[in-house]
Amino acid sequence: MNQPDLRVRAAAGRVAADVTPASAGWRHVGFRALRLADGEAEDWLQAERECCVVVLAGVVDLIAGDQRWPGVGGRADVFDGQAPWAAYIPAGCPLRVVARGAAEVALCSAPGRPLSRPPRLIRPQNMAQSVRGQGANTRYVTDILPQQAEADSLLVVEVRTPSGHSSSYPPHKHDRDALPTESLLEETYYHRVSPAQGFVFQRVYTDERDLDQSHAVEDGDVVLVPRGYHPVCVPHGYESYYLNVMAGPRREWRFHNDPAHEWMLSAAT
Repeated sequence: MNQPDLRVRAAAGRVAADVTPASAGWRHVGFRALRLADGEAEDWLQAERECCVVVLAGVVDLIAGDQRWPGVGGRADVFDGQAPWAAYIPAGCPLRVVARGAAEVALCSAPGRPLSRPPRLIRPQNMAQSVRGQGANTRYVTDILPQQAEADSLLVVEVRTPSGHSSSYPPHKHDRDALPTESLLEETYYHRVSPAQGFVFQRVYTDERDLDQSHAVEDGDVVLVPRGYHPVCVPHGYESYYLNVMAGPRREWRFHNDPAHEWMLSAAT
């Protein structure tokens, strides 16, 4: 069976990644990653899509409607252990991002109600950071825009996974609108790897195996998860970072573990 390639290769130049609902073949999630030079600007305005701008590295000025937030950011890179700065922009609100020196930013988007709430700055100290898993399944999670925070559709989270560890594991999925047990959420993984010449592995598969792809993912690649389980494994010598964007018909994250691999959770306790 022919399947669409779920790996979107990193692009050189200013636009590192650009995923739209049309290019992904789905309805909700959009993702755009940018490398901005000093003084370079990016404008965003979509009447029916909200946005979460994440300052991945460097410092930027943000202008959202009549709100101005100068000097936002400060991380050296996505691996320095600090939570990022971010901002929530409602649908219909103009956004302008201006770099102060070289900067990297992500624009995460999903359907939203026009001007449903004011734009707001999301400070690192207001983001929950946690350790998930144990042993070689340990990873470090920062909730940028979790479901407890106000938004219409968007959920945004970043994860750092150490060398030799697995992540998004045991394999889980969220492709059925069956709350309270499982929610239907499209998802993108924006991968970064340190050192940058490395790679990680990601598989996307369903119980029926009508979708089953495994990719050696390189620095800057995006993996699309329209449905199915989607674990990540990091080879020895390299560290993994990914930024997840999720959205669906209802803004709630409820996942279902692959029953074939769920045994390890009870074994770990």
